[in-house]
Amino acid sequence: MRRKKEAVLTFEWNNDHLPKVVREHRQKYKGISRVLDETPEILDRVHEDLKKLSEGGRHGRNADFTSETILRALVVHAIEGLSLRETVILIAGSDFLQDFLRTRKKAVMDFTFLDRCLLAIRPRTWRRVNGLLGQQAVEAGQVDPSVIRTDTTVVESNIHWPTDASLLWDTWRVASRLLKRGRRLCPASYGHRFHDKKIHRLYLFVTRYYQSTSKKRRRLVQKAMRTLIERVDWIVEIAREFCRFGGKSADIQLQAVAAELESFLPAMAMTIDQARRRAEGETVPARQRVFSIFEPHTELIKRGRRQKPVEFGHAVLLCQTGEKFITDYEVFEERPADCTLTASVIDRHEELFGETPEVLAADKGFCPAAEEYAELEERIDTLAIPRRMRDFADAVMSTWQAFRAGIEGTISGLKRAFRLSRCFYRGFRGFASAMGLGVFAHNLIVLAKQGAT
Repeated sequence: MRRKKEAVLTFEWNNDHLPKVVREHRQKYKGISRVLDETPEILDRVHEDLKKLSEGGRHGRNADFTSETILRALVVHAIEGLSLRETVILIAGSDFLQDFLRTRKKAVMDFTFLDRCLLAIRPRTWRRVNGLLGQQAVEAGQVDPSVIRTDTTVVESNIHWPTDASLLWDTWRVASRLLKRGRRLCPASYGHRFHDKKIHRLYLFVTRYYQSTSKKRRRLVQKAMRTLIERVDWIVEIAREFCRFGGKSADIQLQAVAAELESFLPAMAMTIDQARRRAEGETVPARQRVFSIFEPHTELIKRGRRQKPVEFGHAVLLCQTGEKFITDYEVFEERPADCTLTASVIDRHEELFGETPEVLAADKGFCPAAEEYAELEERIDTLAIPRRMRDFADAVMSTWQAFRAGIEGTISGLKRAFRLSRCFYRGFRGFASAMGLGVFAHNLIVLAKQGAT
């Protein structure tokens, strides 16, 4: 059974002899600790998810770490911008951070356990936690929700550049590795041989020469690509047979290997289908393609950026006040048009704070159709969304557009300081949870700095 928190005295430290940068670092964590203590509902929400990791046996043994300790460890992970392994090492070597976690000389948790804890907290819990933090900040007068700005950005998934050849090679090597693992457990599971080096040479040949201008070499590349598709299709069929065999086996380890391989099969099948269609000269729409067998939820997004015309990840919506506090965010599994989000931004703001904002500033992409624009203007006092280029010449619109540009700095800070330029967690749920943790840590720092001043 996991306890919610422990009653301990913290931060009995004398910082007078320390350098300024160390004092500021400790003052930041003291402010964050104060904010968390002032909003106990946050811990209540997180505890509901974390207590499922340790229900306790028949003897009622208590878990080693409280939910409060786990939440604060995740906050350190997000603020320091480190991997989970590096975060645990940092905490183990810092008495001050152990005091912040309220562990009181206990052994530091393992980084794999911290990973399970992050994934155990649901994405909707992170959204609710951020909402509670915003409501508390508004009640305390630290945040003014009457004026907000909004924008979308893209956070990339942790995948390599997806070409047909590379995806086919990923399919082969994963299927071959898991099938060989299954054969070691049960030699009778299948009787085929896999020539990994030959397939790898085919993949390298296609990769190196697919842009060749020589007609003869291009014909060889096309032939190699057809062979690669055929061989990968062959091993996927063997994988399906193995999954049917392993699922009926009494061996638990063999069942686990079969279940892992079966989880890859839908993405593998899509990889073969799209490669075959493209080899025949067909243009495959992005919605019918998969860009990674490891992160099949990944979406192709084009935003018209010259330095990065194509991105692979998910769109994220952010809403922010003038104090740089992010009042609302949303992670989209499928990116909608920005112009369809304006009304939902106002609706969710009214749901969170009980009233619509007086000013909503956004870029031209958020401008809805003329009828909806008129309806939204009746709901709020100032809808600072330009409809035409000449609107930027208006003095009021120009002022609010300058205010809107402030969210660009926040987006840059989230990506740089909180490692949100690329998500390193598996699956869309892990993706959304990582975004929620990053936004939560950002808001804690904003409120901690306000309390310090």
